[in-house]
Amino acid sequence: MALKLSRDELVARIVKAGEAEVHGAWAEEIALYFDPERFRFHGPDGFESDYQGLQEYFAALRAAFDDLSIRRGIVVVEGNELACQTWIEGRFVRQFAMSPIGSLPPNHERITWDLINIFRVDDEGRLIEEFVRTDNRSLLRQLAAAGR
Repeated sequence: MALKLSRDELVARIVKAGEAEVHGAWAEEIALYFDPERFRFHGPDGFESDYQGLQEYFAALRAAFDDLSIRRGIVVVEGNELACQTWIEGRFVRQFAMSPIGSLPPNHERITWDLINIFRVDDEGRLIEEFVRTDNRSLLRQLAAAGR
């Protein structure tokens, strides 16, 4: 079966999926961008998750950070795969339960995640797999977790 969406439509879906997650859209809206049954997340340091785990992670972000935003940079599309730069930013004002080293207290600073994402989508353009690479050392420094 052939992909039913154009490159521009796929890019728009990746942008909208990120915005829906970061801003806490209705679960039904977020699910439009994913195949919740098949979705798999592969993160730094061997972290693996499914759709529900990704939803829990974004809920933890929204709970800990104010003024949360997401930006996409360069997006490369080849068939059913997309690679892109992503920045997630927010002010760290409440306990962050899902940092790379566990729960951390707020430092009230502006934090920026600098990510590289590779996505695989099904023929409908729904996300079925995501690979993420980020510099956790930089993130932990920003979260004031030095020496922990």
